[in-house]
Amino acid sequence: MSSMIPTPHITAGENDFARTVLMPGDPMRAKFLAEHYLENAVLVNNVRGVQGYTGTWQGKKVSVMASGMGCPSIGIYSYELFNFYNVDNIIRIGSAGSLRPEIKVRDIVIGMSAYTNSGFVRAYGFSGNIAPCCSYRLLRKAMDKAEEMGVRAFAGALFSSDMFYSDISKEENEALTRQGVLAIEMESAALYLNAARAGKNALCICTISDSLVTGEVTSAEERQEGFTKMMELALSIA
Repeated sequence: MSSMIPTPHITAGENDFARTVLMPGDPMRAKFLAEHYLENAVLVNNVRGVQGYTGTWQGKKVSVMASGMGCPSIGIYSYELFNFYNVDNIIRIGSAGSLRPEIKVRDIVIGMSAYTNSGFVRAYGFSGNIAPCCSYRLLRKAMDKAEEMGVRAFAGALFSSDMFYSDISKEENEALTRQGVLAIEMESAALYLNAARAGKNALCICTISDSLVTGEVTSAEERQEGFTKMMELALSIA
């Protein structure tokens, strides 16, 4: 067993995680997915209430664990899963705010790359601007499966923001829209950077929870339990 297992943030044993981990931000979304989709789900981590479960879906071993909010939080959990727990694939299943009128609330966006204003990018010794990319293999599988399922899914650039509230958000949003960015969330850039550094695979699949164009929003309960198409899409490529 690795001397780094358990880690400071994960108490699971060496073989407790599947090779593919689905990673919502919300621990309650992880719990919902485990209880409603996985067979024989076992709680393998609950440090700080960040719940991780492992079970099977259609006969395949799959794990789900929350990431918390923001690049620093998902940066910790994805780093430990990739580097200490031998996880090969992490699929983020989160929520995002649409920047484009054609992308409606409850549509799905899939991040080909992630722009960011986060200082997390400097963790790997690069001082310039960077927009890390997803795993093409996972992206292709997800887009093919979305078409098969009849799910409205858009692939393109996301923006991983370090700030949920900002005095300059309106101006930033307009600039991002002009550059073709689809939606704003808070985690994908760190996940993609950690995957690239570890030689692993990552993909962000987000349901649009609110529109920065129309002002439409979903409830906290719907974000926790109602984004089932995203969950099913992620499970189908796990």
